Amino acid sequence: MQELKIDFPNVDADLILEGCLALPDKKASLSGYPGVLLCHPHPLYGGNMDNNVILAVSRALTDRGMAALRFNFRGVGRSQGSFAEGIGELDDARAAFSFLSGREEIDPACTGIMGYSFGGMVAFSLGVQSSLVKAMAGISPVVPSGLLRECSKPTLIICGTEDDVVPPAAIMQEVKSMAAPGKVEAVTGADHFWWGYEKKIAEKVADFFAGNFGL
Repeated sequence: MQELKIDFPNVDADLILEGCLALPDKKASLSGYPGVLLCHPHPLYGGNMDNNVILAVSRALTDRGMAALRFNFRGVGRSQGSFAEGIGELDDARAAFSFLSGREEIDPACTGIMGYSFGGMVAFSLGVQSSLVKAMAGISPVVPSGLLRECSKPTLIICGTEDDVVPPAAIMQEVKSMAAPGKVEAVTGADHFWWGYEKKIAEKVADFFAGNFGL
């Protein structure tokens, strides 16, 4: 795996955001690598692009021949700006996705998004808005009521049976309303923080995207 430390602009907000693009060791096809954008947990509660779950997913994706872009939302690490109640962070994710899909190493026809906790809310919000997002995944995602109602894209949600921050029952209620069935996997014994389960859930995410991108 090759990791490129990068800065990219959120032009609309006049901010520079910090990121890291991970590329597989194997050679890309002529059209480029499939690429997945990774969105980290809540900035005000210690969330950043080096979170344990985000790092594990990045490694699992590159092991399966996909590129992964993780980045810091505004106000985190070296990213400029300050927390913007999820609205600005969605704008950051949009800028990051545009940056990823525009890279010469990436196949823009095979791009997805994944988020963890707060990052799951951001990822799903962008995923339902953008036709460029071909598949989306969330780990313990915060899912606002009705967000997924019109969603027909391939969607994976992973939750822990012991999660008392985002209870599985709340997630299941939203999944029931989806236009097309989403795939939900509950991991027995896991709570919201996933310590000791990182490799297991990261491989599930990588399998999901690999299947949707024909790998």
